[in-house]
Amino acid sequence: MSNNPSELCDLGAVEALASLQSRDISAVELFDSCAKRIEAVNPAVNAVVAFDLDMGREHALLIDGKIAKGNQGLLGGLPVAIKDLEATKGLKTAYGSLEFEDHTPQISDPIVESLGEQDGNIFCKTNVPEFGAGGNTVNKVYGATGNPFNTQKTCGGSSGGAAVALATGMVPLATGSDYGGSLRTPAGFCGITGFRPSPGVAAYAHNGVGLNPFVVLGPMGRTVADVHLLLRAQSNFDRRDPFSKTQSLIPDTLSPVDLSDVTAALSVDLGCCEVDEKIAKVFAHRMSDLKSVFKQSDYDHPDFDGIHNTFEVLRGVFFVAGHQERLKQHRDILGQNVIDNTERGLALTASQIGSAFLQQSIIYRQVLEFFNQTNADVLICPAAAVSPFDHSQLTVTEINNKPMQTYMQWLALVYAPTMGLCCSCVIPCGVDHNGMPFGLQIVGPCGSDAKVLSVAAALEQHFSESEVTARPIPNLAGLGLNDL
Repeated sequence: MSNNPSELCDLGAVEALASLQSRDISAVELFDSCAKRIEAVNPAVNAVVAFDLDMGREHALLIDGKIAKGNQGLLGGLPVAIKDLEATKGLKTAYGSLEFEDHTPQISDPIVESLGEQDGNIFCKTNVPEFGAGGNTVNKVYGATGNPFNTQKTCGGSSGGAAVALATGMVPLATGSDYGGSLRTPAGFCGITGFRPSPGVAAYAHNGVGLNPFVVLGPMGRTVADVHLLLRAQSNFDRRDPFSKTQSLIPDTLSPVDLSDVTAALSVDLGCCEVDEKIAKVFAHRMSDLKSVFKQSDYDHPDFDGIHNTFEVLRGVFFVAGHQERLKQHRDILGQNVIDNTERGLALTASQIGSAFLQQSIIYRQVLEFFNQTNADVLICPAAAVSPFDHSQLTVTEINNKPMQTYMQWLALVYAPTMGLCCSCVIPCGVDHNGMPFGLQIVGPCGSDAKVLSVAAALEQHFSESEVTARPIPNLAGLGLNDL
């Protein structure tokens, strides 16, 4: 796989869509290329865990007929991988759990159904940790998903299978979801792009805890333009999501901003996160190269006081709502992450919960105040505090010889913006000190989705001009594709 695609499956989504619409390629040809890549590479990485190639080819044939008549939907035949937390009609949907290892839904979740109605070719599911709990994609049903740059290392989680499928060219688009970095960490670890939208931008009609704004659906792709395309398809109003927007915050077209007009705040640790010293050095080096392209850039960050306790308490409440009955009935088959989160939640007092909700409101307002007072367009920080680690370990227990107090604390760089209800785009920026993908997180206040995407697109363009910062490409020959 190279930056100059030699196979149709290596085309970016926007480029492939243009070729489909001009009928230079067919939806069947594109699907066949993706299917061939899945069959060749997936055994080495275990990213796609359920698929029906006959279904995919049938969908492609039908969409080709619609293209011939000029009445195709927005996604016009593009294969779209669905995260295995989203019910998908006719495809095994296990949620990474033994409880659902034989579950094949009769109906799809609303977002999946909508993508199909817009002629996304839906035929496969991507791996997740059990019920999305954890920053490492491994479960008792399917096992671990390996990072395509080193299959013994983690791809992150919970949208790990999606990130790997994109990085290896199995599909041009994939769905993700994000609470404590579930979409952003895998994007950073695998050298692709992921966007966490503001709450309600992508309607989450099947959210089990509807009044929780912290978990959102979002797009994943290889470029910002591709992510923007899928987000447009995901941005439908649905009153079943109380945060859903009647007017989309996502424009139909996306243009990179002029970086010389951008004011950026830079932070290696957001003032609250332990970051590996070597990752911090990589970040500082990349920022030194960037400072000259911005109108203004200063090291600064919002006040995230109390962030760790706030996140852990509110996450515990979320897990109690979703899993307390499951813990009673199926504890013997549950993984440790689900058990740990739920038990932490059950031990909380009303006082602790009330205080956490209060502190989250304070953090949200402090984030808004920060952007207002500094006039910063975006806040830029690393996408992850560490380099990808061995997928045999569930979490990071210490950073710089400092113990993590909970199994989630190493993810503070991504869960801090979540608590501030920020939108965030992760883009690749070369490799780190271990030769693994290094990602940057571009953060904006709630509702600034279009601005964040425009800045991310401009930075992506800037990074592509240097081998040091261009998107890294995995060696697919080492993953079973020996003809590359």
